[in-house]
Amino acid sequence: MPASTPTEESALLGDTESISTDSQDVGPHPWMIMRIGAAMYSFAFLGLFASSIGVMLQPLIQHYSLSDLHVSLVFIVGPVGYIFAAQFSSLMHWKFGHRGVAIIAPTLHLVGVLIIATHPPFAIVLLAFAATAFGAGFLDGSLCAWAATVPNANFVTGMLQGSYSVGAAVGPFLAGTVMPAWNRPWYDWYYVLVAASALELCLLSFACRDETAAKYRGEKHDEGASLRPMFKYRATWLVALYFFAYVGIETAISGWMVTYMIRYRHMTPDLASMSSSSFWGGMAAGRFTLGVITDKLGVGSANFLYFIITIGFQVTFALVREDMLSVLTVGFMGFFMGPMFASGVVQVTRLLPTELHIAAVSFGASAGQIGAALLPFGIGAFIQRAGVSVFPFSILTLTVFTLLFWLPMLR
Repeated sequence: MPASTPTEESALLGDTESISTDSQDVGPHPWMIMRIGAAMYSFAFLGLFASSIGVMLQPLIQHYSLSDLHVSLVFIVGPVGYIFAAQFSSLMHWKFGHRGVAIIAPTLHLVGVLIIATHPPFAIVLLAFAATAFGAGFLDGSLCAWAATVPNANFVTGMLQGSYSVGAAVGPFLAGTVMPAWNRPWYDWYYVLVAASALELCLLSFACRDETAAKYRGEKHDEGASLRPMFKYRATWLVALYFFAYVGIETAISGWMVTYMIRYRHMTPDLASMSSSSFWGGMAAGRFTLGVITDKLGVGSANFLYFIITIGFQVTFALVREDMLSVLTVGFMGFFMGPMFASGVVQVTRLLPTELHIAAVSFGASAGQIGAALLPFGIGAFIQRAGVSVFPFSILTLTVFTLLFWLPMLR
């Protein structure tokens, strides 16, 4: 594992005055706090945008007279835009530095949601969704790679992922409950996101104003923007498989839980919706709190423990039939699954050279997006064939496979 250096600690949001890892007993530098805050806000915006897509499906169908198949294209263009951007993330940093990425990505968010807010023809709406996901692809791996190299990396990474979960929990409530209560049309929600993305642009561009391309090149001495070296490392492929499975499970739970609760557990729609909120609330709580414990136990041992506990709750969820106990169990599943993504990011940055961090994390995050598209679809096809009762056992099986992808990274 490469030793931490001051340049690693200030990698993405940058530190105009290097913060030494030898002084971790000293309180965080004010600039570091501000940069962590800017990154957290950016992740919260990503959660707001992504989680509200499901709420917008029915309004989109009605407004554009779409079939279910046509409207489902929003789930395709998002991952495509994200994956395309993630593959160029390292090159973008090499040419424009962290400052350039911190300006370009939020600008793509701003342009994308502004176009959607004007409710143009659906083909243009799809391009706007792709543009927003394109910006997310630049930021996700970049911010995660930076957070994994600062002191208390698990805590900071958990704060970023927790911020995403908070945004993901709040988004459906605001878009699906508050806006209709105010008798606002569906596209007004995207004007709210216009304001949110404008603030994101201001915060990130200010936080990264000194992070030029020249500074980035000075910190990353080897290989420049080449992606080839990372594919020589087994850790790159393992983390890609790990993220593929983990993000796919997270998305499948979020997407299919309410349907399962209504069709198989015969819950009311309101109570079934609580199960989704419970999952995301648990994710947020776990990401905010368990990072400290992970730092104390070590990322490998702690994440293994989280897997065992999560599997235990998944077995419990598959067997219990009491409604509120089921909702609580889903929340605990989310709580212990929360830090798993952050653990993967931290572990791969410990196994790879510094100059490959952003490229490898972006590659892994892209694999996660593929999992987010394919695994929920695969589970849906399985449910169509075998019945919705197989849902919890599908999640349990996938979680075991994810654990198997994690174990080799501990060696």
